[in-house]
Amino acid sequence: MNSYKTLIIAEAGVNHNGDEQLAFKLVDAAVAARADIVKFQTFKANKLVTASAQQAEYQKNNTGKQESQLEMLSRLELGYDAHHRLLKYCEESGIEFLSTAFDSESLKFLADDLGLRRLKIPSGDITNAPLVLEHARTGCDLIVSTGMATLAEIEMVLGVIAFGYTASYETLPSIDAFQNAYFSEKGQLSLREKVTILHCTTEYPAPLPDINLKAMDTLLHAFNLPVGYSDHSKGITIPIAAVARGAEVIEKHFTLDNNMEGPDHKASLEPDELKSMVSAIRDIELALGDGVKGPRPSEIKNKAIARKSLVAAQKISEGDILSPINLEIKRPGNGMSPICYWEILNKPSTRSYDVGDLILE
Repeated sequence: MNSYKTLIIAEAGVNHNGDEQLAFKLVDAAVAARADIVKFQTFKANKLVTASAQQAEYQKNNTGKQESQLEMLSRLELGYDAHHRLLKYCEESGIEFLSTAFDSESLKFLADDLGLRRLKIPSGDITNAPLVLEHARTGCDLIVSTGMATLAEIEMVLGVIAFGYTASYETLPSIDAFQNAYFSEKGQLSLREKVTILHCTTEYPAPLPDINLKAMDTLLHAFNLPVGYSDHSKGITIPIAAVARGAEVIEKHFTLDNNMEGPDHKASLEPDELKSMVSAIRDIELALGDGVKGPRPSEIKNKAIARKSLVAAQKISEGDILSPINLEIKRPGNGMSPICYWEILNKPSTRSYDVGDLILE
């Protein structure tokens, strides 16, 4: 049986539209789907974007509004008090609360005030070394999305994280210090113990030709760390395939209704789809097995029925020479295996057989 359980993150993100009650309903939907984690996004809009930063094309298309990112994100903030209530509600509901911090103040709030022990670094901040270093210095386990990143950029961010985990505060951060931390035995051990990297394609929805699930293999071979997949494709096929390919973590956006107003609803699963995805992933986990090739318990009873034996094609008397004329191969398979055919061929029979008898030489 498969020895691991995929960590499934139901990404609520900003699909609460800034409405706390809607956020509670998203928690309910994640719990009903049996996800392991429900994840939100924590930010102060004025600390995240400039007043002139424009929306991404998918945001313009999905919101139908011509406005700045600052205007859009300001409507999507959740206050700190709401976070406290959401955390408590998640604890009562039996699901882990997680959120992505997009600025230093939000990170300190998640780590210090809420006391989270797991944090998520989004693809957009993989080159934001100061914020990544702050994440690592919390000592929390980290999930790192790698959308838009090259292997060199991923190695650099892992160096920043290794430095944050292992270096003293007196050691000055630098590119050389990050590289030294990454290649150190202590740094590698800290990464293996605390970091998971997620393959990701940063487009909403992500086109199938750009998904590139084989990149998970590349990440595993390059960094020898747990690898998962953050999915932005339509439907549930790709995250299920990612689990079959070895993803240890799956992150997927979900919403209560694709038709709601907001930047991410159209690229998100609805509750029934989320439930189907989780169920399918659990089925895949069972089906993956342990990799040992051999008869499985449910097969054993069928061996005698499905396989064949050497049988008498005609009446054979003791001492008759066994030959292609008086031997044939038929079901059932609880007699002498056909692999022994050449061993008994042209030898005298040790007993008598009627037509159809199993050969028992």
